[in-house]
Amino acid sequence: MKSSLLPYHILALAVVAVWGVTFVSTKVLIGAGMHPVGIFFIRFVMAYAGIWVYTGLSRNSTKLWYGWKDELVFLILGVTGGSFYFLTENTALAYTQACNVAFLVCSAPLFTAIFTLIYKHFGKDRFARGLEPIRLGWPLIGGTILALAGMALVVFDGARLQLSAKGDLLAIGAALCWAVYSLFMAEMTREYGTVTATRKVFFYGLLTIIPFLPGHLSSTEILAQPVVWGNLLFLGLVASLICFIAWNLVMEKLGNVSSTNYVYLNPVFTLLTAIAILGERLTLPAAIGCAAILAGVIWAGRSR
Repeated sequence: MKSSLLPYHILALAVVAVWGVTFVSTKVLIGAGMHPVGIFFIRFVMAYAGIWVYTGLSRNSTKLWYGWKDELVFLILGVTGGSFYFLTENTALAYTQACNVAFLVCSAPLFTAIFTLIYKHFGKDRFARGLEPIRLGWPLIGGTILALAGMALVVFDGARLQLSAKGDLLAIGAALCWAVYSLFMAEMTREYGTVTATRKVFFYGLLTIIPFLPGHLSSTEILAQPVVWGNLLFLGLVASLICFIAWNLVMEKLGNVSSTNYVYLNPVFTLLTAIAILGERLTLPAAIGCAAILAGVIWAGRSR
């Protein structure tokens, strides 16, 4: 590890620690009566307003349009890193345990490595050139098989199959979204700057969640609860505004695969928080599956 990059590795660890707690925070909001769509919308409205304030104070670019091609890329990023990612993740938390969602979402580095390998082989544009080199060998193949076996154990844990299979599959969908986000975000950050690229992701994330909003916004009685607005402030200003800016900077400096590998630490923080706050437990098959996911993702990460 280069000493000049050490601060970015520490920053990545800090962001992942915060994001690990967000699974529990969102679960608390769902338990308080909020809908997953409403949680995302309020969270990103806070973040989007905050980033415009930051843009004004820091005198960053306020340009609104960057051409059809790059706006399409920002739209994809807004969907995969914003609306659809959080829609699948938040909805998963309504059907299964927070620690299950965290362990399944941590398969994102595995999918990122696979997508990067494919895109670098077939892609000829600036995004393909900006991706980290990935080798097709036993680390990637073996890690993929081990992680997939672990996901199967978590999803098909017979004791709670009817309750949570839907939630577990939605969590895997969130991991796939984040892997696509990781393919393009680093290059857009390098080209337009961390704040501008993050602002565009927030904008398109909010724009593409609007069709899902009718009937899913919470009443003032629910929003008036201290536990609700406290968690919303944490999710909107800390986990979204601050952490998205920090994470996009990390991806720019460390690369799309190296940075995303830190996601496998998400479940550690989620599990500790879920046990302490929600009283969750892992069954033995699910615990073995979670360990297999972690081991597989780490092993696959050696394919760089």
